Amino acid sequence: MATSKSGGSTGNGRDSQSKRLGVKIFDGHVVNGGEIIVRQRGTRIHPGRGVRRAGDDTLFVVAPGVIKFHYGTKGRKYVSIIAP
Repeated sequence: MATSKSGGSTGNGRDSQSKRLGVKIFDGHVVNGGEIIVRQRGTRIHPGRGVRRAGDDTLFVVAPGVIKFHYGTKGRKYVSIIAP
């Protein structure tokens, strides 16, 4: 017989790393090609003119200009690049 009771395992102590999602460059900022605008899961914000969507739904700049967030058809939120 054990002198003291065996310690049981706990169900706590695990958590995933935060993914640092969200808007990285805001409305009115001047950007060049290749910069990340939004990191997201799913298409909460859709790509407009001068913006492309990566495989993980990240939105990034393909043409230099100024960032513009706006609403489009069906109430969707878009981000576009306005040429300087």
